[in-house]
Parts: sequence; C-alpha cells; structure tokens
Amino acid sequence: MKLAIFDLDNTLIAGDSDCLWGEFLSEQGYVDSEAYQAGHEKFYQEYVEGTMDIYEFLEFQLKVLADNDRAQLEEWRKIYIKTKIKPIMLPKAIKLVDEHRQQGHEILIITATNRFITAPIANEFKIDNLIACEPEVIDGQYTGKVSGTPSYAEGKVTRLNEWLQNQEQTFDESWFYSDSHNDIPLLKKVDHAIAVDADDTLIAEAEKQNWPVISLR
Repeated sequence: MKLAIFDLDNTLIAGDSDCLWGEFLSEQGYVDSEAYQAGHEKFYQEYVEGTMDIYEFLEFQLKVLADNDRAQLEEWRKIYIKTKIKPIMLPKAIKLVDEHRQQGHEILIITATNRFITAPIANEFKIDNLIACEPEVIDGQYTGKVSGTPSYAEGKVTRLNEWLQNQEQTFDESWFYSDSHNDIPLLKKVDHAIAVDADDTLIAEAEKQNWPVISLR
C-alpha cells in the first residue's frame, strides 16, 4: 500500500484553521476578542519562528472547549466550517488528493490543530484518516487539556509511527505535502517530500534536499 500524507493549514486550505476559529469566535462575541486575538498573534508568530511551546499553545487553544457546552460548540463549528473553511478549500488541493485516491493510495491528514476543529475539515475533503492534537474528554465534556502526544514538529513523527503500528497493512511508499519548516522532521522520513506554498526556511531546506516545491494556490 502507498500512503499520501497532507498537512492541513496553508497546504490543503488557504489559511490557518485555528486562527480562523479564533477569528470566528471573536466576531460572534463568544470570546473576549481583544485577549483572544493577542494570544493568537503571539502563538502564530512563535509558530512561524519555530519557537512555539505546543503545550502552552494547546492550553490556550483548548480553553474555549472546556468553557462551553459541547452541543453549543458543535453548533458554532457548523457555522465556522460553512463561513470560514469552505471558501478557502483549494481546488488544486482537492484535485491532488483525488489524484492520489484514484491511484489507490491511502490518504492521511496530519495537523497540529486539534481534532475538534479539523475532523469536519477532513470530512469536507472526504479523507477518513486524521492525526491531530487530541482534546481530552471526560464524561462527554472537554477538559481543556490535551490527550497523548501533540502532533507538532517531531510529535508528527511519533504520532505517525503510532498510527502505522495500528494499521493492519504496511506502506511501501509515502508522500508528505507541507508548507511549514516545523514539518521538516516528518518530511525527512517519507519517500517523497513536497514543499507546498512553503515558508522561506522550508524552501531553503527543500533546495538543499532536492525536494519539489509546488503551489496549490
């Protein structure tokens, strides 16, 4: 079996799903917009610089899940997907996923954004396999904590290895598409690494490693 892996934010979609979730919550008045925006700007800058503490970020990101009723959150999420995500799903990305699918490849999204936000986005792309940061749930309610290893940077390699161990098949060829230098650890592990609308650090690494550099915009 062959495996095609895709990053989500700024790879399959033309934006960052977590930043857009925060933007949506702020616009609707569901969170303190000034404080939430300041937090997002801080963490996004750290992400770009490769200095982000993923646990500190997840504490910030998952707080809204713990502070609100799960049914209410899911209603908000439906509107968010319709208004913020569907308009930025890239046609070229959809076509690329379909090309892999038509060749019989297994398709997987791996993202540092949490599953609450990203599961319905994966569904929009008709992708069943998703590795994401896992919000902890106790008695049906989110706690605001993360469960297991966050799928960020080296954590993507860890989580992919765990996922592969749970599959009842082996994969003899693999692709990984990503925009971010934070994904270099996983890009180095696959057979075919592809930089997609990449940041400057990843472009430099791609040139060094002779990886293809493409655009889905």
